[in-house]
This record gives sequence, structure tokens and C-alpha cells, in this order.
Amino acid sequence: MGIAGSYSVAWFGIRVNTFANSRTAFASLRGKPYPCFAIPLSAGMSIGMLLISVELVMMLCILLFIPGDYAGPCFIGFAIGESLGAAALRIAGGIFTKIADIGSDLMKIVFNIKEDDARNPGVIADCTGDNAGDSVGPSADGFETYGVTGVALITFIVLAVKEPTVQVQLLVWIFVMRVVMIVASGASYLINGWVAKVRYAAADKMNFEAPLTSLVWLTSIVSIMLTYLVSYQLLPTLGDGTMWWKISTVMTCGTLAGALIPELVKVFTSVESIHTREIVSSSKEGGASLNILSGLVAGNFSAYWLGIVIMGLMALGAWVASLGMDALMVAPAVFAFGLVAFGFLGMGPVTIAVDSYGPVTDNAQSIFELSLIEQEPNIAAELQRDFGFAPEFERSKRFLEENDGAGNTFKATAKPVLIGTAVVGATTMIFSIIVALTDGLTQNLDKLSMLHPPFLLGLLTGGAIIYWFTGASTQAVTTGAYRAVEFIKRNIRLEGVTKASVADSKKVVEICTLYAQRGMLNIFLTVFFSALAFAFVEPYFFIGYLISIALFGLYQAIFMANAGGAWDNAKKIVEVELKQKGTDLHAATVVGDTVGDPFKDTSSVALNPVIKFTTLFCLLAVELAVSLRASQGAGLVHLIAAIFFLISVYFVWRSFYGMRIQREEPAAAEVGGVAVGAVSR
Repeated sequence: MGIAGSYSVAWFGIRVNTFANSRTAFASLRGKPYPCFAIPLSAGMSIGMLLISVELVMMLCILLFIPGDYAGPCFIGFAIGESLGAAALRIAGGIFTKIADIGSDLMKIVFNIKEDDARNPGVIADCTGDNAGDSVGPSADGFETYGVTGVALITFIVLAVKEPTVQVQLLVWIFVMRVVMIVASGASYLINGWVAKVRYAAADKMNFEAPLTSLVWLTSIVSIMLTYLVSYQLLPTLGDGTMWWKISTVMTCGTLAGALIPELVKVFTSVESIHTREIVSSSKEGGASLNILSGLVAGNFSAYWLGIVIMGLMALGAWVASLGMDALMVAPAVFAFGLVAFGFLGMGPVTIAVDSYGPVTDNAQSIFELSLIEQEPNIAAELQRDFGFAPEFERSKRFLEENDGAGNTFKATAKPVLIGTAVVGATTMIFSIIVALTDGLTQNLDKLSMLHPPFLLGLLTGGAIIYWFTGASTQAVTTGAYRAVEFIKRNIRLEGVTKASVADSKKVVEICTLYAQRGMLNIFLTVFFSALAFAFVEPYFFIGYLISIALFGLYQAIFMANAGGAWDNAKKIVEVELKQKGTDLHAATVVGDTVGDPFKDTSSVALNPVIKFTTLFCLLAVELAVSLRASQGAGLVHLIAAIFFLISVYFVWRSFYGMRIQREEPAAAEVGGVAVGAVSR
């Protein structure tokens, strides 16, 4: 069910966005900005509402129709399936889209051609990649994020709350709050949409980011109000009678994070950001070198501030939990962390909607250029006759480019929310493993300390895995992009044609697919066998490992996502505001953008499902290792760990050395009658 759910919502996401792409491009021809905003957002909301609803229905089916003795294992299996599907789609989609994006973008420098030039065989692959990486991946990722966070809380309640009546009350509250998320998001979207339509429907210009920002804040406020209201109705007598507002306050910390994090991300990635403009200023004198350095600075600063905000809100939640929740459960602070993660998703459909907004605006611009509509004879008269308006091509292109900048910004804002949820939610799941290992926190607590060597060694190992992962995913993009660029440069035709051949465009898609599949297989099998190996080494070594990948992964993902977003919008400033396409400044920002592509859309975003899959899967693996150690002895367990580790090292080797660009001249292959370099290595 978990895998089927992830793949179903991913299919729905790419289907809806594919239609929205072309409809946005066509609507822009009227020369009004409002339709360029309304269509992508409505597509995103349809994805977000369906995603949360499907996940809720599936979990309710398990809760209501599966016998109680089997419901717990079914929830764990469902969550593992969600994470498995999301991890595969996120990794493969992220590699595919950035191979295509880099291959297409570099042609602007090599041949000094315009953005999305129809003669460039890489543009079709780039559009495909926008759907694969930015529609399929986020849809599946969002689906599993909501499921896994809920499963983490359910697991905690079952293990840490001893009173059955309190367990039932809290479980009912969780599922009702999921319904409240949908209601709050839907109502806020309708209200915000009405206001935006009144303000901008007839306007000749608009700030595309303004109504998106107001939607996020409106949804946050409505969600917080409903949280207190519904909690009061459901939990008026829980504990000493004050638990309803304490639980609501803890959840509100997460809901506020869901609104504050996008604001902080915009500080570092928006086209209005001083950090983004600093990148442009650096590029004017220092070219690509200073462009890249300034982007790294923006990413590092963003990780500091977002980390401080997340820590502060978690600390506030833990403090509220200390005000009497210990009478209901063991370790109330851990429950508070789970509720903060749950609150992150308090406006779930809206978070997914603003994330999906980006790929639609990006592809709408590409579709406009690929259509060659301006070159069609008598097109203005035809549009006037059939649709009742005269096209305004220049205004249309300007609005699509401006809207793409807003899409880049809000696509960036959703990434830290999802990764933050993964890390905070992982804390709750790790605690569930600790409870199982310590027999309800009654023994072996001294081993959860740096004085216990395996625990410290596990902390060190997790960091190694995170840095391997980001390197391996970037390596797959690098090698695939090399082959794509090699093919495009040998086969692009700029004279005597108006668009690239279908065969050449298909071949670029094939290259992207090949390297995405190879990269995903190597990465996923390394993660899988590494997790098994470390679970079998020693239980508390593994606890340290899980904590480490969560913390290292949080900061690595935030840094990479925001640095990439800043580089992307620095290029957009040069193209839209400064109108300096084809200049040395533009070339420098294109280089920075291509460096940031795998940062923001491959490595950073895939860390989210990888962390959650590892934590969930190894909840089972570590239990198996402990039982095997008790029955067969430590020798066999360590032998199994060594075997799994050697297998993981083999795939680590493949992810780097097996994916590297071959030094020798590649063998020739025939594509469309033209000899090109081999792409099968």
C-alpha cells in the first residue's frame, strides 16, 4: 500500500502539472499576469489536497479494518513502503532532471543561444526532467512525509503511553487533526484566491510572490486557530484538564515553523534577497568564481539561521511538554518533538502547492519557446478569431520569466520544511527504537552516552554516509551531464532548421534515464546494505548512526538547497531585471546555476526520504539483530554485519569509480545517421 500510494500520487502530480504547463503558457498570451499565477497554484492545490486525503484514507483503513494485533506492524510496513517508493523517485528524478537541465543550460554559453531554444535537443529532456524531478519526486516525498510522521507519533503513543484510554484519545486526536489540515488549507486557498483575484485579475503587473506569501501565512493562522478549537473539543478532560492547550501549543510551534522557514528561505534565495543580489554583484567583477563563492556563503548562512529557528521552536515545545505531560507518558519532550514535526505539516496541501508551483512556471516558459508560436503565420488573427483576444508576445514572455523566479523561490521554501520534518520526526522514531532496546527505559541507559565507544563511533559513521551520499548523487549528475553535453554538441543544428529532431531529443532523454537509473541503484543499495550492516554491528552504535545522519543530513540539505536556490535566482535577475542574456555576466550566472542544480534538486531533496527510510527499516533490522545475537551469539551477528558492509562498500565503489567519466575516447554509435560518443558507460 505504501509503495502504491507513493507511485499513485506521483503519477497524479506529473499528470496535473503537464496539463497546467501548457495552459499557463497559453493563458499568458493575453498579456495579463494573473492567469500565470492562478493556474500553477490551482494545479498545486489539487495535488496537495489529493495527496493528503489519499494518505489519510489509507491510514484510516489500516486503523479501522485491521485487527489491533496486526495494525502496528501494518503501519510500519506502510511507512517503509512509502519511504521506499519516495526514495527511489526522489533520487532517480533528481538525477534525471539535473542531467537534462545542465546539458540544456550549458548550450546557452557554448553556442550563445537563447533559453529553451527549440533547436537545442536538450530542451525536451529539460522539460521532462522538470516533471520527473520537481513533480514526481515532491509528490511522492510529500506523501511519505505525512505518513511517516503520523506513524512515528502512533508508535510513540503505543510505546510511551501506558493508559489505554489516553492512547485512544491521542490517536483519535491525531487523525482528526489531519482532517483539520485539509479543511484549513482548502478554506485558506479559497479566501486567498478571492482576494488575489480582486486585486490582480485586471492588473497589468503584479508581484507573483505576494499572494503566495499571504497564502502561507493565512493558512498558518487558520490552522493554529483550528488546532486550539478542535483540541479543546476533543481533549477537554485529558490529564489535569490543561493538556488540550499544551498539546495545541506544542503543535503550534511546528505550524509556525512551516510559515517562518519559507520567510527565512526567501531572505537567502528570493530575487529580492540581498544575498542573491550579492551573487550578481560578485559575478560582475569576479565571474563564475566569485559567483560560486557568494552562493556558498548564502547557503552556509541560511543553514545557521534555519537551524537556530528549528532549535528554538523545538526547545519551546519541549518546555511546554515539561509542564505536566510526564504524568501521561514517558519522555514527554520526545512526544513534543514529534508534535512539532506534525505541526510542520499543519498546512500540508499548501506546502505541496507552493512546491509544485515551481515546475509549472518553469515548463510554461519552456513550452512557450518550443511552440515557436511567434513564427506561425497569421497567428494573431487566428487567436483573435478563435479565442477573442490579440496576443501580446513580449508581455507574455516577461510575465513567464518573472513568474519562474517566484516559482524558484517557493520551490526552495518547501525543501527545508520537508527535510526539517524528516529530522524532527526521526527523533521520535529513534526514541521508539531506544524504548525497545532499553526495555522501556529501565536498563542499559548508560550505553546512550559518548562514554560508550560504539555510540560515539556511530555518530562519526553517520556523517560519513551523508557526505558519501551527496558526492555519489552529484557524481551521477556530472557523468550523465557530460554525456548529454557531448551528444548535444555533436548533433545540434543551428542553421537551416527551426527545431531539433525528434530522434536527437529522444536520445538525450535516454541518456538522462540511463544515468538516473544507474545512480539511483548504486545509491539505494549502498544505503540499504549500510543500514543493515550498522544495525547488526551493535544496537547503540546504530542509535548513534541514526542520530548522526539526521543531524548531518539536516544541515547538509539546508545548505545545498538554499545555495542552489540563490544561484538559480541570481541568473534570473540577470535575465529578467538586467536583461543581459548572452553577456559574460550571464555566462557566469549560468555556471553558478549549473553548480547549484544538483545541490538543490538532487542531493538535498533526496536526503529526506533516505533518512526516514533508514530509520523505519532499521526499526525492524535492529530488533532482528538483537534477537539473533541472543539466540546465536555475537560472532554470527558480526559476521553478517561484515558481509553487509562489504556489499555496501562495493556499491560505494560503483557509485564513484563505476560512474566516472571514462578517460579513453568513447566508441562511436549511430543516432540519426550521425556518429556520436557512447553513452552506455
